[in-house]
Amino acid sequence: MTKFFRLLLDALRGTESNYTSGSINRAIFMLSVPMVLEMVMESLFAIVDVFFVAKISTEAVATVGLTESVLTIVYSVAIGLSTAATALVSRRVGEGNPREAGKSVAQVILVSVAIALLIGIPGAVFAEDILRLMGGDAHLIANGSGFTRLIFASSPAIVLLYTLSGCLRGAGEASIAMRSLWLANGLNIIMCPIFIFGWGPIPEMGVMGSAVATTLGRSAGALYQLVNLMKNDRAVQVQTTDFRPDTAIIRNLLGIAAGGTAQFLVGSASWVFLTRILSTFGSDVVAGYTIAIRIMIFTIMPSWGMANAAATLVGQNLGAGQPGRAETSAWRAAFCNMLFLLGVGVLFFLSAHEIVGFFNRDPDVVAIAVQCLRIFCLGYVFFAYGMVISQALNGAGDTRTPTLINVVCFWLVEIPLAYLLANSLGWGPEGVFWSVAFSESLLAVIAVLVFRRGRWKLVQV
Repeated sequence: MTKFFRLLLDALRGTESNYTSGSINRAIFMLSVPMVLEMVMESLFAIVDVFFVAKISTEAVATVGLTESVLTIVYSVAIGLSTAATALVSRRVGEGNPREAGKSVAQVILVSVAIALLIGIPGAVFAEDILRLMGGDAHLIANGSGFTRLIFASSPAIVLLYTLSGCLRGAGEASIAMRSLWLANGLNIIMCPIFIFGWGPIPEMGVMGSAVATTLGRSAGALYQLVNLMKNDRAVQVQTTDFRPDTAIIRNLLGIAAGGTAQFLVGSASWVFLTRILSTFGSDVVAGYTIAIRIMIFTIMPSWGMANAAATLVGQNLGAGQPGRAETSAWRAAFCNMLFLLGVGVLFFLSAHEIVGFFNRDPDVVAIAVQCLRIFCLGYVFFAYGMVISQALNGAGDTRTPTLINVVCFWLVEIPLAYLLANSLGWGPEGVFWSVAFSESLLAVIAVLVFRRGRWKLVQV
């Protein structure tokens, strides 16, 4: 037991950054612990926001849900760039080249800011149109457009928080990424009720207060990451001169990020379509679905921690010329994730009503959220393998294969199936939920079969 706690403290402190030798189990643990805690903190953004916003009104929750469904486009870009950052930086670290790793980090920052502005500015300008397009009524648009506008304006902070975390994970500095999310989420938890309900000289802002608190928290977290990456006593050495645009690195970065961004954009776009289908059944359905998704994210995010650990191990070990160790690391991480999500799935299925009731007491909203959560839980074992193996492929720099798998499972299967079940066959919202569980399970099966073929070991980054 003493040895376990010592290992746990080492993982939290970040005593190692290169994982190309030694015990694979130890490497998974050392990376997974801070990454899981990092993802828990990221998911708490969603949980905290919906908890306080639910105290305002069902309409406020629906506003957040509609905005977030479109904002997933920003998240897709951020996750795609983060995937590329992890692949590039982990390869350079595995090769023992900290200066080239630093140059890659600088180019990641430049590209992140540029793309975030290209998406965020139009989103802020056309906030009302976005809510209208997603099915919001006139009253919801009038009260919620300010929230949507500020959230889109904060796109640079959102993207950088993801991409800088990707750089840190690739460098094996998962503990720093974890602490940045602690800082960001801690500030969000403190500021959310203050700005939403008002306190002292700060006026009551309603749902707009949630956007203010989240933006400030994310900005602080991104700044903390940047400060730590600029320190030159680590596995990555970033210098101010590295911020001059380097076309070779940018081309390589965008080549990998294009697949990563497209991959998550495909998945995110499917969520937008699903939300649009559900919006035809009323605000109660959207609110219930939003609450269920936020709860699910709370469990899936820690699993992404293990998946990201697999990506780092695959990238570093391929860089060190050890493809066998890279493959073993991915399978072990997937098995650990399966055990975790199996336990969570059973708990959520049995206690869905009590868990949802913590966020909302409206019977109609609760009924939808419980139904959604229980159906999703049935696919958790498949989700576990699907997310880890997909991230392992991404860590190898093979972002094209997961993209193609996503296109098939989400666009060719999930969306048509959701519409067919919900409308044509009259299943209603339940049909949408079943389409998600089936499509995610199919994705996992295909990803495992592709990974076993081993072509990802030959990808050059």
